[in-house]
Amino acid sequence: MGSSPADVVLAIFGPTASGKTAVAQAVAARIPAGVVSADSAALYRGLEVLTAAPASPTRLVGVLELGEEASVVDYQRLAHAVIDELRVDGRTPIVVGGTGLYFRAALSTMTPPPAPLPGERERWQRLYDRLGAEQAHDALSRRDPDAAARIHPNDRRRVVRALELVAAGSSLLPARDRLWSDETRLPTVIVGLVVPPDELERRIHERAARMVAAGVQAEARSALTQPLAATAAKIMGLREAAELPDDEVAAALATASRRLARYQRKWLRRIPGLVPVDADRPPGAVADDLISLLAATRAEPR
Repeated sequence: MGSSPADVVLAIFGPTASGKTAVAQAVAARIPAGVVSADSAALYRGLEVLTAAPASPTRLVGVLELGEEASVVDYQRLAHAVIDELRVDGRTPIVVGGTGLYFRAALSTMTPPPAPLPGERERWQRLYDRLGAEQAHDALSRRDPDAAARIHPNDRRRVVRALELVAAGSSLLPARDRLWSDETRLPTVIVGLVVPPDELERRIHERAARMVAAGVQAEARSALTQPLAATAAKIMGLREAAELPDDEVAAALATASRRLARYQRKWLRRIPGLVPVDADRPPGAVADDLISLLAATRAEPR
């Protein structure tokens, strides 16, 4: 007996500028569906140009003010509620991700590690800097040897996060193990959009130019006049768009996007059960293939 359409989630991942939003919208134009963003930057309103926020209705876009902290724990709760609401309405949830941890949190039952208490991360950062890489890693080894075995001493960000979690009574390791498991909360088709490097480079530069033409500098400068949450202040390209000379912004945004794309391609290789799909085609052609994958999944015995 196959699942009804609303029982299957479609999850689309891919590097920035690979066409995730356009493909998701093309699928939603063909079947009853609702699109759910899994992009930590898109949670914020007021940076629609910089975050390439979709023009058509997409859930979990623009739901936070720039002064509000974003948390993967809160995001997971919201994403699960939206996905369940779409299913009850008989619509296929389409989870569209650019932020790997948020993408997995939307799909899985993993319990993300807690957000740091105010000032806690800074405390461990100071300890790392004071002790140095090796001694800070030794301190982690004494507190959480399994997590320390997975982290290089020179990886300051992860050593600090692991120490922070141990102090909170948690561990980086269990969350990571569940993150990379093939468990999903609901039957899910996970696809990864694959675009040749030269084509992706072209798209990245085109999008950066469109952002500049759409006024990304003024948008970013306006944002920086407001109190910003730590998570909002880290949005890719915000400082570059606000502070660089206008004639340097497009190149800087393209460089930042290229760096993000490299990181996202690593996720493509690590997400369990992901089906690679050629996205060097019009979005409608890709959407047709994804709908076929959904149909095949629904037809499978359960």
